Amino acid sequence: QVQLVESGGGLVQAGGSLRLSCAASGSIASINAMGWYRQSPGKQRELVATVASGGTTNYADSVKGRFTISRDNAKNMVYLQMNSLKPEDTAVYVCNADIRRLYNWRYSDYWGQGTQVTVSS
Repeated sequence: QVQLVESGGGLVQAGGSLRLSCAASGSIASINAMGWYRQSPGKQRELVATVASGGTTNYADSVKGRFTISRDNAKNMVYLQMNSLKPEDTAVYVCNADIRRLYNWRYSDYWGQGTQVTVSS
């Protein structure tokens, strides 16, 4: 089986920084795109950032210039460096990855459980 586990969330003051990590494990043959989404009460799930297998990145307008997504293909991990945090960044941050399992030609979408990020004003 395959699973994604996030870590690094917590409470931080506005203007501070956090670094989120997501580790993919299990019977993995390859990973295509990886990304981070966030969910907060009263708001739809929002795409935060994605990174392709070759390193190409994409960001939501709300986080451009503040967040940086990166990945370590050898470790099957993706990271989200969050700087200049704002109270509106408060949300559960969820890791996502398109993964092909061993002995399977098809990629499937996997999601982590999420990690809480709270930014105080």
